[in-house]
Amino acid sequence: MQNLFLIGLMGAGKTTVGRMLAKRLGKRFVDSDHEIEARTGASIPWIFEIEGEASFRRREAEMICELTAQAGIVLATGGGAILHPENRQYLKKRGTVIYLRASVDSILQRTSNDKNRPLLQTADPRRRLEELTAQREPLYEEIADIIIDTGRPNVQAMVHTILHLLGALPKKSGKRSQKSSASLIASLQANPSSFHPTIAPMSNIAPSADTPASPIELHVDLAERSYPISIGPGLLDDAEFVTRYIHGKRVVIVSNTTVAPLYLDKLEKTLQAAKKQSITVILPDGEEYKDWQHLMRIFDAMLAAKCDRKTTLIALGGGVVGDMTGYAAASFMRGVPFIQIPTTLLSQVDSSVGGKTGINHPLGKNMIGAFYQPQAVIADTLTLQTLPARELSAGLAEVIKYGAIIDQEFFAWIESNILALRAQQTAAIAHAIARSCEIKANVVRQDEREGGLRAILNFGHTFGHAIEAGMGYGAWLHGEAVGCGMVMAADLSCRLGMIDAAMSARVKNLVQAAGLPVVAPDLGAARWLELMEVDKKNEGGAIKFILMKGLGVPSIMSVDQAILLETLQACCA
Repeated sequence: MQNLFLIGLMGAGKTTVGRMLAKRLGKRFVDSDHEIEARTGASIPWIFEIEGEASFRRREAEMICELTAQAGIVLATGGGAILHPENRQYLKKRGTVIYLRASVDSILQRTSNDKNRPLLQTADPRRRLEELTAQREPLYEEIADIIIDTGRPNVQAMVHTILHLLGALPKKSGKRSQKSSASLIASLQANPSSFHPTIAPMSNIAPSADTPASPIELHVDLAERSYPISIGPGLLDDAEFVTRYIHGKRVVIVSNTTVAPLYLDKLEKTLQAAKKQSITVILPDGEEYKDWQHLMRIFDAMLAAKCDRKTTLIALGGGVVGDMTGYAAASFMRGVPFIQIPTTLLSQVDSSVGGKTGINHPLGKNMIGAFYQPQAVIADTLTLQTLPARELSAGLAEVIKYGAIIDQEFFAWIESNILALRAQQTAAIAHAIARSCEIKANVVRQDEREGGLRAILNFGHTFGHAIEAGMGYGAWLHGEAVGCGMVMAADLSCRLGMIDAAMSARVKNLVQAAGLPVVAPDLGAARWLELMEVDKKNEGGAIKFILMKGLGVPSIMSVDQAILLETLQACCA
């Protein structure tokens, strides 16, 4: 990693981030566009206007060839540098490539008054940016070693994340495991039965004993609905950190009877230190209370306190508290801000991220709700120290899911580190949370409202939701049901010839090693079918399953009922 090369669209922050990285690493910073201007004595817009873009690209290719041959530099490239095949080859072979990915809205905001962007001097800059994104993003992703979304709240945090990733990035071998993908949604539409999500290769982090204690900052890039995910120890004690996302004076904290005695007082003192006024709603603990009756308790408290649109709700608890608080925030006065402070592993790696909110109905789980994104997700890893072993295992089910259905290297890492995860070793837990959130944030960015791609995150859930409803909400933890559901989905994939028996066994063995059940309850075939028919993924009465075409390669499809019944018979006690 002698050289670092920053790529991305105009306005993505390559120069700003590059200067900071160079300073921190003791390297020399170079901007290819600035070098071209210095050597020609002409501005980039002038070269475009007088000589044309083709001439500029030739100058740019010569500059990239020369600069990448140097040592110890941080190079910020022009947005179109990757269009030239030789440039991509030089960048791939001569250094570590960091793609700073920015949304169209973010770039427009940053470049609205910048007249030094010749490609945006059009009547419709938004449309031009959308065209450039569609053309260039596959090329950026093709050569990137690390992908960073640049909508995060401050550059310092982003640079810290890059430095952390660089410190653990394996040395280049000349081979790449990442697949190029121009558009996930486009490929989804072209082949709806098979999904190949584009996930940033930063997944190859190997946590070590010297994992930094400072928070890991991730980002869910959804234009104006974007928000940060902060992961680290002791975040609940930092008043400035917690309240930076609270813009009004009043806060409503929603928690439950298990979490409130442990962490409510700490959060209230943190808010008081920032001169915020808070009221509290304490709900009973359990999936069986995730219903309309208990949701009304939140509304009752807010109306009694005369809360207004500037009131911020805080979800302090696990997935049930997060889902109900989010739904209350989406509904009260048609939308008020809320913050997720997840205190269970399952909520930290899954339910707090992505904006799914809702309640259960006796006829189906999570069938009533809304997509509503939080202002921030603050995952204080110290809260996991009070988590019972059963709840920890339930959270590991969602971690395993990400590896099985999206990231085979992560799956192998989980297999090797399952004992460390169950023992809550700090570095292992931090890595599992960060990687899970990275994966989910990438998928949510590409399909916020589950138009197709995001459904892959329901691997194991069709079976799992049926178990929860069939046994009565609360009898099985959600993660326990999902873990067993993944075993059933792998078995079904094997019976369809999509994976072999050895792969199915790997899924079952890992789920079992996580301390989760691998044998489903015998609800009876008719009851199983009835419960699975009530699922959000289903279309036209056909049950849709998320299955495996290989480790890390998901597929969504309906299956022949006879084969489904074979799986039910084989997996149920």
